[in-house]
Amino acid sequence: MTEPVIRLDGVWKIFGTRAGEAMQAIAQDGLTKAQVLEEFGCVVGIADCSFDVPRGEIFCVMGLSGSGKSTMVRHINRLIEPTSGRIEVLGRDVLALGEGELRKLRAAQIGMVFQHMALFPHRTVRDNVAFPLQVQGEPKSTRWEVSQRCLSLVNLDGYEDRFPSELSGGMQQRVGLARALASDPEILLMDEPFSALDPLIRRQLQEQFMALSAELNKTTVFITHDLDEAIRIGSRIAIMKDGRIVQIGTPEEIVTNPIDDYVRDFVEGISTLKLIFAHTVMERIESYRPRPGEDLSRAPRAPHDIDLSGLIDISTTTDQPIVIAEGGRDVGVIDKATLLKGIKGGDN
Repeated sequence: MTEPVIRLDGVWKIFGTRAGEAMQAIAQDGLTKAQVLEEFGCVVGIADCSFDVPRGEIFCVMGLSGSGKSTMVRHINRLIEPTSGRIEVLGRDVLALGEGELRKLRAAQIGMVFQHMALFPHRTVRDNVAFPLQVQGEPKSTRWEVSQRCLSLVNLDGYEDRFPSELSGGMQQRVGLARALASDPEILLMDEPFSALDPLIRRQLQEQFMALSAELNKTTVFITHDLDEAIRIGSRIAIMKDGRIVQIGTPEEIVTNPIDDYVRDFVEGISTLKLIFAHTVMERIESYRPRPGEDLSRAPRAPHDIDLSGLIDISTTTDQPIVIAEGGRDVGVIDKATLLKGIKGGDN
């Protein structure tokens, strides 16, 4: 197994002048967030956060406002210093880096995209995108070549000489994404980059981002408060509450097996048709007993990773159950009763 690109291990952040005392009291007495505030006047920003992100994954972090998700992501590139814990990026201990090494890591290997892009209003689109390379001392010819390539990636050809004020909100977000890509970082940190956009523009940018991420193999930590967005783009999702990570899992795991009432409230009302797959709801073929009139030899076949929506489409064309195949062999069966249970969820 390869080493993760990003690793957080037991990371805490406590804001306040008595953070050290508060941290010691938490370790000794297990104080809650409310007790830390009452006894020490300190605020627990994140509490004992641990996770790994492998190369190429889009790892979504979501939670309500104040849950600690934005605080957490700023620890990865050490924009915020942790009170306790360990942070590794690309196999390096981020907390051990000096100022020069840290600046180099941020400039060359980590790109960050915020909700509000803070583009330079007096610079053209081309110069905004090229700015990270200017900081690195790259010659103008190189900066402009890279800027043009990145603008093409986000479909902004022809807008190189425009100023930010001449662009729509969605186009400005694309400029921000192009700027983050300009130094060809291995890691992207994205803090609610699309949340201020109209739904249609937001969906278009989500699709474009997913395509770019797959093409460029970027490892991404994506912060959002929108579960639909997290499910749509995330390889895995971490849900936060009061500074703690409550649950980490794939979208299917989060929706079908919420760990507590907090997560259950989050996923309530989410359609499972595109999230639950045949291998999750099928009955193993060796234990399936055909009903009268059923003939598995005439039954339609479907791959193990087809979702419920696809299974519904097949089910409407036949009275036979659906045989599920994986690796060239039949592994399971889904009849109409099993399919309905899968759609309903809950007890399945």
